[in-house]
Amino acid sequence: MIEATIGATTRPWNEVRQFLWPRTYRPGPRDWATVQTVRQQSVRLQDISDEELSATARRLREAASSAATAPPEELVVSGFALVAEAARRALGITLYDVQLLAGLILTGRNVAEMRTGEGKTFVVSLPAFVHSLSGRGVHVATSNDYLARRDFELLVPIFRLLGCSAGLVHADLSPDEKRAAYACDVTYGADQEFGFDYLRDQTALIDAPKPPLGSQFRTTLRGETGQQPKPVQRGHAVAILDEVDSVLLDSSVSPLLLSLGGEDTAEETTANDLARKVAMQLLRDTDYTIDANKRFLALTDAGKAKLFNGGCPAPQGGLCRPWALYIEQALKAEHVMRRDVDYVVQEGKVQIVDENTGRIFAERRWRDGLHQAVEMKEGLALCADNRPIGRISKQRYYSLYRHLCGMTGTAQESVREFWRIFKMRVVVVPPRRPCRRKSYRTRLFATAESKYAAIVQETERLHAAGQPVLIGTRTIENSERVARGLTTRGIPFQLLNGKQDLDEATVISLAGKHGAVTIATNMAGRGTDIRLQPGVAELGGLHVLATEPNESVRVDRQLFGRAARQGDPGSFQLFVSAEDALLQKYGPGLAGLFQRIAKSDGEVSADLSMEVRRLQLRVERIQFQNRRKLLRTDTWLQELLAKCAGENAAPP
Repeated sequence: MIEATIGATTRPWNEVRQFLWPRTYRPGPRDWATVQTVRQQSVRLQDISDEELSATARRLREAASSAATAPPEELVVSGFALVAEAARRALGITLYDVQLLAGLILTGRNVAEMRTGEGKTFVVSLPAFVHSLSGRGVHVATSNDYLARRDFELLVPIFRLLGCSAGLVHADLSPDEKRAAYACDVTYGADQEFGFDYLRDQTALIDAPKPPLGSQFRTTLRGETGQQPKPVQRGHAVAILDEVDSVLLDSSVSPLLLSLGGEDTAEETTANDLARKVAMQLLRDTDYTIDANKRFLALTDAGKAKLFNGGCPAPQGGLCRPWALYIEQALKAEHVMRRDVDYVVQEGKVQIVDENTGRIFAERRWRDGLHQAVEMKEGLALCADNRPIGRISKQRYYSLYRHLCGMTGTAQESVREFWRIFKMRVVVVPPRRPCRRKSYRTRLFATAESKYAAIVQETERLHAAGQPVLIGTRTIENSERVARGLTTRGIPFQLLNGKQDLDEATVISLAGKHGAVTIATNMAGRGTDIRLQPGVAELGGLHVLATEPNESVRVDRQLFGRAARQGDPGSFQLFVSAEDALLQKYGPGLAGLFQRIAKSDGEVSADLSMEVRRLQLRVERIQFQNRRKLLRTDTWLQELLAKCAGENAAPP
């Protein structure tokens, strides 16, 4: 039996052992027996009417109203059977045994690693319904708004048939509309939206006028209700995270910042314009130092002296931040921030690109004047500089939930972090069908030019044979570089790099067609099923071609998992060059070795793939420490603010 899957307690020694030597878990015989019990009960429910099914769910809810956060086994079995039958009636699908097993795992504080294409979307309905029976509310968080809306619209017929209310939160809703969505039994939304709503609630409570001393007591005696602001969220009982590694790991390096829009003044535009002109006069390595790989830039003592000793012009007041910071941000915009890598320009605006997914976040802004500096660099109208009024890390926000669980296709590499930070075990769900994915030898090159030439050549060969190819790139810039190479060879392709966000599901779903060539940044279209066209399986299935290694082995596995879904054939291959961001930033010595031993065509004949893998593992450890540091800082700051609030509180 998987410990804590359905509420079992954990012995202290097991917790100590898991902390010291974290490991993955596998389902046991008792878990499979529970799945068969669910299957038998769901079959017996097929003979009752929809009204009787809803009545059965209502009686189960009444019996569960006093249950603990982790529901008992009898409740889980009955709830799962109801969901399985509701899915059959509402959607015409039969949940597989592995889906029922993954649902069992999520009734405990666990991470279920489930292969790509195994139907994680439907799995969520099982624990979401069971946990909702307590009446405390369940939050289902996905990595973006598109997936949240898609999953909500897909599963709401199941919840409706069982008398379970479901809502969807997104940034365009009013506070009253959000309050109604959070009042539902199950609430879907993007992971960051839940965090921002929490920050808005906390900010409203802090900013609310404080009642005079004794007024609350008098209000209570009169039987009246105070006029405190009403939060949109009603608590943090249960959170189910889809793509949990993306939510808690990949996108959690920076905290969530709630900002208040400022005023767009002529003084700010003048200051940024002057800062850019001054920055262009400064000398690299004399007035400022820069490490483009580590994205670090700072003024030297000589540069600061030039600024403040009359060597450069400066505005006469009206600044929102120190003048030196204006200069540093102008320099960073020019030498560090890269168009089509860190941002794109669309509709006359600078829009941030998420480095982990390649998605564009139109409403996000860099802080401390960096966004305005990039806009000045691109010759655009400056947006108002936002003033941060609240912050919280995703790690600390999701630690507020009494029950936290999630799913992903790649969790084993992060088993230690999931346990030590969130006390979540990683449980591996076996695939429904044996995996037929083939791995081809990693190809190494001295230069990016020789690597991309080989990528185009390999794509041309596979396309001529009719085998579909999915080319994964890390940045928009690289995706367009591949596109130019294919265009010169006359190879038709579909390009998906974040600029076509609304069409990504359609584009990715067609990647399994005969002879299709699809270019996609990182995990664009993640969560969309890729079905092979008839006859493609005989050609080897979908071939995934990765144009460079990511900083995490886990992210590479996410891309490779797009091939060979649900027992289909498929393959993948990784291309690496000495000029890739990973090697330039973290492994210059390995990059130099590539260049020394490369052949005349630029390809490295020696097998150094294990050295690349070790470099990725080292970077993963660095990022783990960075996330732990962010969590500690965030926790310390919160404790400090709470202490200050307590010291400044009026005596009772």
